[in-house]
Amino acid sequence: MELKWLEDFLSLAENRSFSRAAEMRNVTQPAFSRRIRSLEIWLGCELFNRTSYPVSLTQEGRAFLETAEETVRQLYQSKANLQGRGFGQLPQASFALTALHTLTTTFLPRWLTVLRERIGPVGSRVLPENFLLCLQALAEGGYDFFLTFHHPSVPLPLDPQRFPHATIGQDRLVAVAQTGRLAEWQAANPTLPMLQYSRGSFLGLLTTVAQSQPGAPATHVVHVNENSIAEAMRSMVLEGHGVAWLPQALIAGDIAAGRLEVVAPGLPMEIRLYRNAERARPIVEKVWTAAQGMADPYADPA
Repeated sequence: MELKWLEDFLSLAENRSFSRAAEMRNVTQPAFSRRIRSLEIWLGCELFNRTSYPVSLTQEGRAFLETAEETVRQLYQSKANLQGRGFGQLPQASFALTALHTLTTTFLPRWLTVLRERIGPVGSRVLPENFLLCLQALAEGGYDFFLTFHHPSVPLPLDPQRFPHATIGQDRLVAVAQTGRLAEWQAANPTLPMLQYSRGSFLGLLTTVAQSQPGAPATHVVHVNENSIAEAMRSMVLEGHGVAWLPQALIAGDIAAGRLEVVAPGLPMEIRLYRNAERARPIVEKVWTAAQGMADPYADPA
């Protein structure tokens, strides 16, 4: 068994595409496929389901993933120590987290600071993605934690035994517009121009719930953002293209500076940390214990 086989396995588990993973590993796709197959032969089991796209880990692949991650990490850290970089220091333990794009810019940096103040130095690997890909990353076993918004109207399809959660913060989805544009729009049309998330996206579903509440503005759709990234919607609102429902933490500075105004107070949301209970390394347990004691460390921005 060769180290490069483990690195190939981890690259394919992350990219879920043989061609993309081969490119990342700087080898041809046929050579990459042969190395993955060699690892499977050595282990005596199939690690990937090749009948679907993107490829997915088999049950055996999910079980092997954490071992491969830890083995590669320890080998490289031991090499660094033996070569004199950090000699005598213990390898820094780390955890893997996948998170909604918005939370990686608004919530995660400060949360990591508080976490490290509580448990000491810890490494972290973060995958910012959309909701469905975050769910897949957590469920397939490649990540220890998933950071997401939550509202009871949009339940998460996760087994609470396998994927328990802790509520670690609060935010609010609010409708905002460029300051001073409402009167102009209402003079031309009794309904406001709405910037809409893609159909079926997580923030799109939350927007539908918020839009159905009393006090929500009457709107007509003028733009659909297919990537459903709130930061992109914020830029559209700042340019005056319409109204959008955005997490308040994302646009608090714009509101305070007078660039945006609130059209409707919106929908309170929890910030939840979900954990893959099958991943039980000591550092994961340490982070999880600390996270449960950090429930709601920040004030509700409402």
